[in-house]
Amino acid sequence: VALTGLTLDGGGRRLPDGRALAHFDTVKAIRIADCNIVRAGGNGITFESCDGEVTHSTITGAANGALYCNDSRGVTIAANTIRQSGNNGIQVWQSDKRYDGTLVADNRVEDTRADAGGTGQNGNAISVFRAGNVIVRGNHIRNAAFSAIRGNSASDIQIIGNNCTALGEVAIYSEFGFQGAVIADNLVDGTETGISVTNFDYGGRLATVRGNIVRNLRTQRPGEAGNGISVEVDTVVSGNIIEGAPLAGIAAGWGEALRDVTVTGNVVRQSAMGVAVSVVAGTGVAVIADNVFTDTKGGAIVGMEWHKAVTGDLTKDGAARYPQLTIANNQAR
Repeated sequence: VALTGLTLDGGGRRLPDGRALAHFDTVKAIRIADCNIVRAGGNGITFESCDGEVTHSTITGAANGALYCNDSRGVTIAANTIRQSGNNGIQVWQSDKRYDGTLVADNRVEDTRADAGGTGQNGNAISVFRAGNVIVRGNHIRNAAFSAIRGNSASDIQIIGNNCTALGEVAIYSEFGFQGAVIADNLVDGTETGISVTNFDYGGRLATVRGNIVRNLRTQRPGEAGNGISVEVDTVVSGNIIEGAPLAGIAAGWGEALRDVTVTGNVVRQSAMGVAVSVVAGTGVAVIADNVFTDTKGGAIVGMEWHKAVTGDLTKDGAARYPQLTIANNQAR
């Protein structure tokens, strides 16, 4: 099935729950190109158990999600413009954790609301849930109520080279039961928390966070936001630049959730702390080396017990008390 060069106007008329203005179920090799989908009273486009592509199309003013793919595989979602979605922009979901293989590339997603409320299930420009092996690349995302890109229980996800500005919560998330995430070369400007790789308590582990720029952070929820990059377990954090974090440029670990983390070759500027590293009893190994810290008034590297700072600056003294930590060759001024 191919839809090409069409305008579909829903007129804002409410659709039944779960339905879309253009709704496809178990369709193979569907192609939607150069279409204009406006004022859908539910989802703009829905794919249920489909494969195919949506390219060079515009979806504006969908009451729920602009483009929802559920239990589909190998969909290409590229070069689309999505604006003013009521709850989410692009959703790539599976009903169970499994391979998906969708490509989400070079789209523009703006002004995503969270009309249905919640704590993160809505308000995301791009949402990947339980879908494995998804690539999210080169998207331009602006003004989302929650996240620019949220991977929830999405293993082997790649989030690369996206431009993310004006976000309401965590700009880029890899959370809950995932294994394997590459978060690289993204720009984040204006958010509460920049990049979060979390939820080891649900099995979240194994990531690289490299080459990202995170700047102009703010916090509206004291103690709950304000870190540039937060990681927990089996993660490499390297070559990032963080500027203007109200809490820590990099937060390594949360309580007992810290194991096999390296923080190397990063630059942290004008932040309350450079690296906040968990020193709770039972934490695993962490290496913090070859980083540059400028104007981190609360300390370049500080030991934490959850929210509470329990050490001074470990680049100056006190690191020997924590044999699980290797702290070397950092520069602070």
